[in-house]
Amino acid sequence: MSVSHYGARMEFTDVATGLRFPEGPVALDDGSVLLVEIARGTLSRVAPDGTVSVVAECGGGPNGAALGPDGMVWITNNGDCFTWIEFGDLLLPGPTAAEWSGGGCIQRVDPTSGAVEVVYTECDGIPLRAPNDLVLDGHGGFWFTDHGVRQGRTSDRTGVFYARLDGSAIREVIFPLDAPNGIGLSPAGDRLYVAETHTGRVWAWDVPEPGVAVGSGLMEPHGELLAGLEGDQLLDSLAVDSAGNVCVGTLQRGGITVIAADGSSVEHVPLDDPLVTNLAFGGPDLQTAFVTCSATGRLVAGRWPRPGLRLAHH
Repeated sequence: MSVSHYGARMEFTDVATGLRFPEGPVALDDGSVLLVEIARGTLSRVAPDGTVSVVAECGGGPNGAALGPDGMVWITNNGDCFTWIEFGDLLLPGPTAAEWSGGGCIQRVDPTSGAVEVVYTECDGIPLRAPNDLVLDGHGGFWFTDHGVRQGRTSDRTGVFYARLDGSAIREVIFPLDAPNGIGLSPAGDRLYVAETHTGRVWAWDVPEPGVAVGSGLMEPHGELLAGLEGDQLLDSLAVDSAGNVCVGTLQRGGITVIAADGSSVEHVPLDDPLVTNLAFGGPDLQTAFVTCSATGRLVAGRWPRPGLRLAHH
């Protein structure tokens, strides 16, 4: 497995500062970027000039965002599962409070009015714990991860869900996983990628039809192990580029880990934040990478070597 560090030559500039642990960037055609501020509990908009405005008060802990039909924004809300630690100039997510009892959900937000609707809170009678990241599939549904929480000596066993945008159905498709976080689809929509935070692994499943994931691993539920990172690296949310590379926000060794679609190569794009959580591709050619540098509260942008993937909005 080859490892290169071409990213050291990449330059990023600040678009917005002073954000409260930003995540879930969504690049809009007008040049602005929607994102969630987890510690602020909001869906916010960053204008091209860096001005930040609140679109909606989501409450809890909005963790991921995706643009849906009719311009609605879908939110994975972790239910305010973090305590927050001020460490010098950094804002860090701390342990889940002992008294935390859940409350994660899937929300739909009208970005014009700011109205927030809770669409899903459970699956088959089992409450959602801490939904984290999501991706629409273009077939009237979306995939999302439930990261779960760790409290004291216990750790949730959670998985990956598929739900309908009309609110009619939700099912758990992959279970169990260890703190599943980032999730994305291949350019053709026929492969599903999921990053596990603490294991530093990215898994892949075939998607023969909407809402179905078929693993190739000997031990279910795991699919193909696309990559496993060495050393002290944790994985966060992800995006897929037009060439099928899986680009994952990387914690501890802050940056973006770029994994080839077949797992044959891994590249690291370093950034100056220990908690680089997510990225989205925007600009007229989808070659601007908007990256959430969460510990330092910044949204940064840089010219990416390859165009991104235009996401499904329906």
